[in-house]
Amino acid sequence: MAERTLVLRGGRSGEREVSLRSAEQVGKSLQQAGYDVTYADPADEDFDLETLAARMDIVMPIIHGADGEDGFMQRQLEAMRKPFLGSGSEACELTFDKALYHDLLAEYGVLMADGEVVNYAKFKRSDLRDAPYVLKPINGGSSVDTVILHDLAKEPNEAYFADLFARHGEMILEQLIEGQELTVGVLGDKALPVILIVPPADEEFDYENKYNGKTQEIVNPLQVPPQVQERAQDLALRLHRLTGCRHLSRTDMIVTAEGTLYVLETNTIPGMTAQSLFPKAAAAAGYDMTALVQYFLEMARGTGQYA
Repeated sequence: MAERTLVLRGGRSGEREVSLRSAEQVGKSLQQAGYDVTYADPADEDFDLETLAARMDIVMPIIHGADGEDGFMQRQLEAMRKPFLGSGSEACELTFDKALYHDLLAEYGVLMADGEVVNYAKFKRSDLRDAPYVLKPINGGSSVDTVILHDLAKEPNEAYFADLFARHGEMILEQLIEGQELTVGVLGDKALPVILIVPPADEEFDYENKYNGKTQEIVNPLQVPPQVQERAQDLALRLHRLTGCRHLSRTDMIVTAEGTLYVLETNTIPGMTAQSLFPKAAAAAGYDMTALVQYFLEMARGTGQYA
């Protein structure tokens, strides 16, 4: 009998649409491989994870942002001793909260941009606004509600920021590090090939450019020296272990012109859409989508004993 696999999708965060596409890609690949797939969405009124998971052999959380990467559902699955894909609750909580993540990396001497947690009042008087900066939600991903400001003359008006802080309360304000953006996935206990992200000219790698096909995503990029790529892979693997991640993660970073690596964030449930970075890197390492999701199941099968 085919294993009964519950694919969790959607959720209530700003990354809902990406999650739906990711889950569809994963679910279709599982079905093509002969697995019995059931979908469920925490945004549904009748959603009850405990009841749903009790009838399943394995759970695959493919939800980005809140509802999926914050550790809440992982904690429930751990209490049930139900095998599931991905990091446990503690690693999810740590990487999801950018302030906690920043503090941990600082403790271990990992380079990140100078930054601080700000509310609207603190943001308006912060010295970090005197130079190019990044403003982003403490909890979130897919570049939703992220401001990347290279030119202070193009800063949005105060009404824009007032609306942003009305939604988020507090955000992370960071110095903008100029350089090439790299991302490195980890699958199992190995780093995947490096991907160089090249947005359209004079544009950012924002939510729109992540999914409209205009951004170049170059695997094993010739534009990045091999020794830098190797250091980026070592760093991604180190952070995967340091934060307690398991099965898969993806770490984003900036490499400066001098070759210095600055970490941006680590994601515990990377995107799995047809345009997503993690499956692209996995394919370069020899895992097409069917092989990738089968590997996911292999890793997930053993997690129940760790609850």
